[in-house]
Amino acid sequence: MLKTNETKVLRDPIHGYIHVDLQVIWDCINAKEMQRLRRIHQLGGDFQVYHTAEHSRFSHSLGVYEIVRRMVHEIDQLNEVLSDYEKAVAMLAGLLHDIGHGPFSHAFEGISSYKHEEYTVKIILEDSEIHQILQACDARLPEDVASIIQYRHPKECMNQLVSGQLDADRMDYLLRDAYFTGTSYGKFDLERILRTIRVKNGKIVVKASGIHSVEDYIMARYHMYWQVYLHPVARSYEALITLLFRRMKEVYALHPEYLSDVKMFYPFLCNEDAGIEALYRLDEAAALYGFSELVSCKDEILRDISYRLLNRRLFEYVTLKQPEDLERIRLHVCSLGYDPDYYVYQDVVSQKPYSPYKSNESGHNIWVLEETGKVKELSKASDIVRALTRADLKEESKIYFPEEKLNVK
Repeated sequence: MLKTNETKVLRDPIHGYIHVDLQVIWDCINAKEMQRLRRIHQLGGDFQVYHTAEHSRFSHSLGVYEIVRRMVHEIDQLNEVLSDYEKAVAMLAGLLHDIGHGPFSHAFEGISSYKHEEYTVKIILEDSEIHQILQACDARLPEDVASIIQYRHPKECMNQLVSGQLDADRMDYLLRDAYFTGTSYGKFDLERILRTIRVKNGKIVVKASGIHSVEDYIMARYHMYWQVYLHPVARSYEALITLLFRRMKEVYALHPEYLSDVKMFYPFLCNEDAGIEALYRLDEAAALYGFSELVSCKDEILRDISYRLLNRRLFEYVTLKQPEDLERIRLHVCSLGYDPDYYVYQDVVSQKPYSPYKSNESGHNIWVLEETGKVKELSKASDIVRALTRADLKEESKIYFPEEKLNVK
């Protein structure tokens, strides 16, 4: 593949430098679909909690690319089993794995049948700048890159690079999100993990000497989910986004003229495929502009929720301890003159730091290479991870509501 005239070097707070020496990768970085990710927060509602969490999907995507680049070139066994073409495919998959994300990260996925993985594949395979760049370089590239993102590449180790439980995606976002939120929960020894990765029977494995670094990584992921990703204030912001779009769908069906100033949302208010061009036009700048227009909407609920989003008047929350409490809160909110469908939101979250998969999904597991040459699934090789997998699934249910109208002890 054509190389750049000189290696492009991008400064990065997590990896020091990001190196690009393939022209197709440089062209993809500068494609409009990638540049759009500069206008999408990496974290959904967490920038409302951690004021420095302003980093973008763009910087994360570059970080994932850099980890994949290092893996395919610095890990001897990967370097040997992959051709130069396959290395390029893997690096492109790392770079492009998030190009289908909507505004406010995963919060946007709750508004329709939209799934960011599906749109990522559409952008790669359909008529986009990214597709044209890949096609012009090698006609095989769009399909091969998409196959990794969909975890169906014939070489298992290629899929594991971007879509496993120990992959470049997770390793970058844990370190990056910890850095930009100012927390220490997500830190782990990336260098040690990379030094102990091997390939066995076509799969990525970790030497037994690196198991403690992997345990730290698993625990980092566990703490980041409960302390950052599932932070109740961040979830409150995301709940308001969900409620706003739920109300917009209803208003669009009955009084579409009320939404004439926010036509950028129209394609996502129908139960149809919005298309990649509509997604390209809807970044967070456009969404926030739309919220500011809704502040003067004829619909009272849209006015109120959009004002709350713009001015951080978030819902408060209580932990749901008894199932009947939910109905009691809904009735109370209704008695105050609020529609409980839009002013009471139940959020149930759960997370396991590591899940061993059955044999038909075994590629998603983390494998440990013992000194004997045998391979063990991580929970069978680590007492710490085994204890985590046997523990009951941690689940929390919270109810969100407007503070000024409800005060539940």
